[in-house]
Amino acid sequence: MKATLLFRERTALTTTAFVEIVVWRVPSPLRGSAHLFKYRLVLVAEQICVLRYDNEAGKGDHKHIDENEVPYLFSDCEALLADFWLDVDEWRKKQ
Repeated sequence: MKATLLFRERTALTTTAFVEIVVWRVPSPLRGSAHLFKYRLVLVAEQICVLRYDNEAGKGDHKHIDENEVPYLFSDCEALLADFWLDVDEWRKKQ
């Protein structure tokens, strides 16, 4: 069984910032993760990735805030989206 694309969306926030969200269902957990999803949620501003949630194989679930990488506790896709949008909102408040 191959990976199945569940969601792909790119949303402009401003003329110089956008969000892209991609979520796949995979047949078995990626190395480092305990769930059946592969995801990448990014916020790009001025052509720089300022926020990214992902679960790169071998690294497991984590997020990048600017240059910092921290673990992320994945529970489900709904919480993942909610957490990401909260971080996006926090970033926007600082701009």
